[in-house]
Formats: sequence, C-alpha cells, structure tokens
Amino acid sequence: MSGHSRWSSIKHKKAAKDAKRGKLFNKLIKEITVAARLGGADLNANPRLRAAVVSARAASMPADTIERAAKKGAGELEGVEYVDISYEGYGPGGVAIMLECLTDNRNRTVSEIRSLFSKNSGHIGEAGCVSWIFERMGQIRTGSAAAELEAAVLEAAVNAGASDVVAEDGCFVVSTAPESLEPVRTALAAAGIAVEAAEIVLQPKTIVALQGSDAAQALRLLEVLEDHDDVQRVSANFEIDDEELKRLSA
Repeated sequence: MSGHSRWSSIKHKKAAKDAKRGKLFNKLIKEITVAARLGGADLNANPRLRAAVVSARAASMPADTIERAAKKGAGELEGVEYVDISYEGYGPGGVAIMLECLTDNRNRTVSEIRSLFSKNSGHIGEAGCVSWIFERMGQIRTGSAAAELEAAVLEAAVNAGASDVVAEDGCFVVSTAPESLEPVRTALAAAGIAVEAAEIVLQPKTIVALQGSDAAQALRLLEVLEDHDDVQRVSANFEIDDEELKRLSA
C-alpha cells in the first residue's frame, strides 16, 4: 500500500545499512554451509546454495570465505554441523512472527529466543499457530529501479514465470513461485539485469497496521530477533505508515 512500509521493506533498508557487519557474514556462512551439506557444493545442482552465494556476493563476502563454507558443508573440510529450526509467535498488536534459524544447540537457541520475545512484549506460540498466515515464495531484488530498465525487467521476469514485479526502495522486487526462482533469476541475468538478492521468503497473506507504541515495540522486537546469531530470517505481517516510521526512526 502506498504510504506504508511493511516489515519486509523495513528490514531490507536496515540490512543495507548493516551490510558490513561481521554478524551478517556469520549468518551467510551458516546458510552456505547447511545448503552445501543438504544439496552438495555444486552451484548448478543446488538452488539453495546458489541463492546463498548470490546473497553473500551481494554483501561483498570474499570468494575464499564462500568457498571454505561450502567445502565445510560438503564435508571436504571439518566444521560445525548446523540444523534448521523454526519458531512461531506473536508480537505487539497481535503481529504474527515466523523465525527461521540455524543452530548447533537447539536448547540454547529456544531459551534465548523465548527470552527475547518475553522481554519485548511478545511470546512464542505453538507450532502452526501463525504459519498459515504466510506463503513461501521466491523473491528477487535487482540492483536498480531505473525507469529505463523497467521494460527489460518486466519482459525477462514475466516470460520466465514471475508472478509480480514492483518498484520498491530503489530496486525492482520480482515475486515468483519457489520453483520459478532460479529460472527467473537466470533470465534476468541473461538480460543484463543486475541481481542483488534471490531467495525464498515467507510472504504474509494478511497485514496488520500498527501505530504508536505497538509500532515501536514491534520494530524493537523484530530487530533484536533478527540480530540473534542463530536467526537467519524474520518474517512478520505488519505495516507502519511512512510518516509514523520516520518519526520512530528519528
């Protein structure tokens, strides 16, 4: 909705500011390691690994660091074994929250995540309590939203199976079915369109509008959750009026 920012947009802006943090590299390394462990180290045969590497390169991660993480995941080098785990919960104003984590210690992670929820006006729910609100989709962000690129982006994306293309925060955001993510990414690259990120995301089917203290508390909760070392992705179903967001960010 015009004049409103959803959490997916807000966290993209935040990620751009925090792109040089070592913590971001650690999360990307975990994802590369797990992707390689589950599907092998061949980028051409492993879409999850390929998406992780695209994100790592966009964050300016050194090539040798990417290669080392992939080799650890594939068992070519010794490394820590991480497992996927998800948590569901609620935040201020009834916001639905989904967390996707990678951890080497489930008990530690759930204890710390539960504490972050409770200290920031939220709580963890039972499995399935909010997952029905979200739909798994592919999402691609281009490196630019220049008007002269719009026709090329639309043609390449739609012809390859994309479901939607919108301009947002200085880039084009292309939505796809999960299975169409790689064909659409490949088509954009072949058309000379720079791809900043390509990943599977959880898209909310319903949106909650927040204001005032609920908006401030929800932002705080989502930010501390996203900052946790084991949390790879935070998804939430709220939006904040742009003027209110500016006030909260001042």
